[in-house]
Amino acid sequence: MRKNNGDIVTMPHAVTRVARALHAAVAASLTIFLLAQPAAPARADSPEKIVIMVGGITKLIYLPARLTEQLGYFKAEGLDVELQSQPAGVDAENELLAGGVQAVVGFYDHAIDLQAKGKEIKAIVVFGQVPGEVEMVAARAAGSIRSMADVKGKTLGVTGLGSSTNFLTQYLASLKGVPRSQYTVLPVGADNSFIAAIRQGRIDAGMTTEPTVSQLLKSGDARVLVDMRNVEGTRAALGGTYPASSLYVQSAWLDTHPQEAAKLARALVKTLRYLNTHSAEEIAAQMPKDYIGNDEALYVSALKASLPMFTADGKMPADGPETVLKVLAGFNPSVKGRHIDLSRTFTNQFVNEVKP
Repeated sequence: MRKNNGDIVTMPHAVTRVARALHAAVAASLTIFLLAQPAAPARADSPEKIVIMVGGITKLIYLPARLTEQLGYFKAEGLDVELQSQPAGVDAENELLAGGVQAVVGFYDHAIDLQAKGKEIKAIVVFGQVPGEVEMVAARAAGSIRSMADVKGKTLGVTGLGSSTNFLTQYLASLKGVPRSQYTVLPVGADNSFIAAIRQGRIDAGMTTEPTVSQLLKSGDARVLVDMRNVEGTRAALGGTYPASSLYVQSAWLDTHPQEAAKLARALVKTLRYLNTHSAEEIAAQMPKDYIGNDEALYVSALKASLPMFTADGKMPADGPETVLKVLAGFNPSVKGRHIDLSRTFTNQFVNEVKP
């Protein structure tokens, strides 16, 4: 401070210490106040990510998964969904059980098989009322394999060991009196790897889906042995409808995520309705180019052959679970003779809530 004569006088040290102490106290109080404030709440528009593993995403039996994404129905429900793919349903199932994904698009029969092994999963949307699978016989073997009764000593292709194609192959052979010990099962995957296995002579026959079926028929490399792409063919082969492609989750996840399950059901049922009200050409126009490939006419033809398999509402067919249980109990040692509570393998609760 200054005296009247202009000389400078320094502030006493005591006053300086008081000022510094006051400044420090204020700073400390402000810090404590800020730390005591609650953290900002998470944004309501940031949904939990749901990863769905598809057992072969380009297979037409699983078309609703990618079509739902293409149509924007997941986003319309406020869902953050990531679709991933494994070549076989059993691989997708393993990802679910390991906790790597929240849901699977695969065959319903896994729910029965796993319950017999002490694990609980539940189908919440059923896509296909029939398998959509076709047993194809290589053209070079067509003369010696005219039915599943002729597969003794042959090598049969499946997508993977423990897969639904493996289940169905064993059942169809057993119906014709051919036990598992009398033929060889070879996992060959799907799509191009299946076609290669036929062309290279590594398998005599095998089970696959569209569009692989149409590709093999067009090239002349294989012929249809058992056709389960529609209700009539499935009933002839298996004795009833066989609910197959579906969205399933672990029961424990479902108990804690009912809202997410309801949103998934709404999105997928909208897609099933779309499939039942639009032409194959209109549906194909919604799909990415890498799905359709270079032969759009072939893809559309395969799609037309596949459309009858899809449900219109995502509900479990009334006779479906019993048929699937009968098939699995016919050869699967994990299921045969075991009590299976079918009511724990699926629920129509969420699809029933979807408005017309």
